Amino acid sequence: MNQNPGTLGRKLGMMQLFNEGVIERVTVIECAAVVLGKRTVDKDGYSALILGVGERKEKHTNKPQLGWYKKIGQTPKRTVKEFRLPAEKVAEFEVGQKVAVDQIFEVGQIVDVQGYTRGRGFSGVMRRHNFAGAVMTHGSHEYKRHGGSIGTNMTPGRTLPGLRMPGHYGDEKVTTHNVKIVKLIPEQDLVLIRGSVPGPKNQVVTVRGAVKKKNAGRPAAK
Repeated sequence: MNQNPGTLGRKLGMMQLFNEGVIERVTVIECAAVVLGKRTVDKDGYSALILGVGERKEKHTNKPQLGWYKKIGQTPKRTVKEFRLPAEKVAEFEVGQKVAVDQIFEVGQIVDVQGYTRGRGFSGVMRRHNFAGAVMTHGSHEYKRHGGSIGTNMTPGRTLPGLRMPGHYGDEKVTTHNVKIVKLIPEQDLVLIRGSVPGPKNQVVTVRGAVKKKNAGRPAAK
């Protein structure tokens, strides 16, 4: 389990950044998460931070949740997520505190970004699985974008499980591993990450120290 420091953010889009004479293609993520609560080992059996991002209307929040928000002096949040962290790291934050990007990240650090891909609804095999489609010669018709045969005759006489067929495409949780933080803008809560990250614009993503890199907690060597 990834227990490196991280936060929630909103993907604003992509841009070019001129960095020491090199053009960097970066994704801009607005990380303005607020600490809504804590989990402790003594009370809950594990240590974690409860972070929230984005505003949610009170009329769309049920009464128990609304009472909890008023108790901690915060407005309802659109997205709430727990981040498992070591107990000493959890102790550094207070409820109601805004998570500053320069408090948990450094320029050059390697991170993992997780989000949901763009939903594409019900799609055929050519779009969903990159099928080539049927030939359009020798008298064939009405089968240009079909998937072809889906089973055998007698043995085993059924359609095998896992066969690639039309269906729901997109809206899947995807993690982009080992991407580099190019620049931090703390006054605007912005993190600029090299390359692309999952999801469309305004998608809520999770950014935290890389779990597969040894230098996740410190700047990467140039």
